[in-house]
Amino acid sequence: MDLLENYLNMTKEILASQSKKLEEILDYLSTNSSYYKRVFEENRIDIKEIKSPDDLSVIPFTTKDDLALYNDDFLCVPKNKIADFVTTSGTLSDPVAFYLTDKDVERLANNEAEAFRCANGTEDDIYQLMTTIDRRFMAGLAYWMGARKMGAGMIRVGPGAPFLQWESIQRFSPTVLIAIPSFIPRLIEYAEANGIDYKASSVKSILCIGEPIRNPDFTYNELGKRITSQWDVKLFSTYASTEMGAAFTECQEGKGGHLNPDLLILEVVDETGNVVGQGEMGEVVVTTLGVEGMPLLRYKTGDLCHVYYEPCACGRFSTRLGPVVGRKQQMIKFKGTTIFPPALFDVLDMVPEIELYQVVVSKNEFGNDEISILLTMNLETALFKEKLHSLFKSRLRVTPALQFITAQELNHRIFKQEKRKPEKLIYL
Repeated sequence: MDLLENYLNMTKEILASQSKKLEEILDYLSTNSSYYKRVFEENRIDIKEIKSPDDLSVIPFTTKDDLALYNDDFLCVPKNKIADFVTTSGTLSDPVAFYLTDKDVERLANNEAEAFRCANGTEDDIYQLMTTIDRRFMAGLAYWMGARKMGAGMIRVGPGAPFLQWESIQRFSPTVLIAIPSFIPRLIEYAEANGIDYKASSVKSILCIGEPIRNPDFTYNELGKRITSQWDVKLFSTYASTEMGAAFTECQEGKGGHLNPDLLILEVVDETGNVVGQGEMGEVVVTTLGVEGMPLLRYKTGDLCHVYYEPCACGRFSTRLGPVVGRKQQMIKFKGTTIFPPALFDVLDMVPEIELYQVVVSKNEFGNDEISILLTMNLETALFKEKLHSLFKSRLRVTPALQFITAQELNHRIFKQEKRKPEKLIYL
């Protein structure tokens, strides 16, 4: 059987499986979801006519605003059936509640075990978790559950604390770190300052979450380059959200995160809602499969990615997503130039002197976007300012304002106790 024939057969199998699960979830929602009952009734949708993912276009998109305004109307089970209560991160708005049943928690475990395997993980690995597992954070729970499902070990260190991270690495010999990638340069700097031979450690790879490490063409961005130029480790990028309860994870080829078609139906759409073609950029839209507590239909994530439908060199036939270019809500129009925050981060990550930074986006008296970069006071020299201004001008054609504050104040702004992730970006 040649590759094309195998691809077509696998595509048919995936479509048949998704179609069956879609019919099941539509029937389930029409019985149990107050929100989707209204949607079906108001739009005169006969769910019996929806036979496959290709028919989903008759259903309106579900937006973040819908989820916030009618939060509990999405819940399909009594509250006493909820096993785990979580919230979204609330990056751009107030956090939204999300409810998981026992079945949903098990689905999380299956997803993450498969994600680990996609990133070359095995039961012989030991994972070191450098994110929180508390504070209503779904991902931390998913990582722990996934490792247990796969039969691998897990060291729950949590975020920050370079001393404890290295003490755990030296004590327990983990093979994989799960971390926000911008923390890794700080980990390396701590090792160098304290005589730790990090290059001889047990760590072989890093599962990167929350931030891109690649450009749209899959080459490493400046953060990815910075890490790999100092440390001979394999980086695997992931993309996920609380709402989808699943992850797109890179394989060893590093050519995009793989869809798990058992858990999600994926659409990547343009401004008019039409599906984009091979290699094109659009907004990621997901329909969750196998969810019991709060299933979602055609949920618009707001994230912009390039999509790839062709088979991967690793042998998988699932659709892949490139790195997140930006979020629609985070698009900045600055001095006539459209910028997404990752482009700003990429410039700042090029400069080895910069250890901490925060990007502040605000409006001036005319309602136009303004950008300020907060940096530590030790960098406040005319030579450094000129260097950074030139770098921004050459890369983005515009130069944000620079503000310098104490390292203590900047740390306090970025690593807030009530937040689950470092706040590299804020909107005023």
